Amino acid sequence: MSVVKKGKRVGSSILGYFHKLVRSPTWTYLKRDKRAWGGIALILVILGMAIFANFIAPFGINDSVGDPSLPPSSRFIFGTDGQGRDIFSRVIYGSRDSLEVALLLLVVETSVGVMLGLVAGFYGGWVDELVMRMVDLALSFPGLVLAAAFVGFFGPGLRNLIIALSLTGWAPFARITRAQTLTVKEEVYIESARAIGERDRTLVFKYILPNTMSPLIVMATMTIPAAILLTASMSFLGLGVQPPSPAWGMMLNEAMPFFRAAWWMAVFPGAAIMISVLGFNFLGDALRDALDPRLRAYRVE
Repeated sequence: MSVVKKGKRVGSSILGYFHKLVRSPTWTYLKRDKRAWGGIALILVILGMAIFANFIAPFGINDSVGDPSLPPSSRFIFGTDGQGRDIFSRVIYGSRDSLEVALLLLVVETSVGVMLGLVAGFYGGWVDELVMRMVDLALSFPGLVLAAAFVGFFGPGLRNLIIALSLTGWAPFARITRAQTLTVKEEVYIESARAIGERDRTLVFKYILPNTMSPLIVMATMTIPAAILLTASMSFLGLGVQPPSPAWGMMLNEAMPFFRAAWWMAVFPGAAIMISVLGFNFLGDALRDALDPRLRAYRVE
């Protein structure tokens, strides 16, 4: 099978899953869940900030536009920082770095974790044993400590930050995918497809992967807020995205000496982190309940 045909088959199978999802009771339940709409609203706010930052922010990220540590006012609605820079503009532009790292991290972790989980669950034997020992090893290290050690050794920057945070983040995806694969591959339709001569990659990508999507979708929505918090933590420690980018965690670090006298320097970047995390958590909770028939029935009652 050519690469093009394989790509079409994999894409069509995954698109078919989402098509069925939209027409299922899950979608009907999700549309009625206020948490989902609240989460989507908060996410759209953050996405709007990132996409339209050039139009929303009144000043540049490093422009000294006023006196240092000015309180919120009609001109500077979030006040200014210790260098006279507009905090509102820096918070707006900071959303780009947070979302960029979170989305790139999600792509890397899901790609690595899902592929290893599929291979481990489908083939079993020594392959399964090897992948699961790798998962155990990854989960045995504190993620933030390992990431800080990695960035501290290889140097800060976006690429090293993504690699560092991915060192352990792929493991939960691999474990969930493997568990789902072990269940799905024993279904009758998999045996029927195998009996008519379907290749292993067809079985994996056309039949097994679409039927493991539900927990992976929920896991993905929970990974993004975790990535935002980890990114902020790394930036707070000086190991994340570097200046002149106005990362939210770095803004919190810069606000520490002024916290008692200029509370706004820490409150507004912290509020941006909170809104981002809440939005994805609300959506993740709603998706978890909607995709699980037992939880869906419980909440309906």
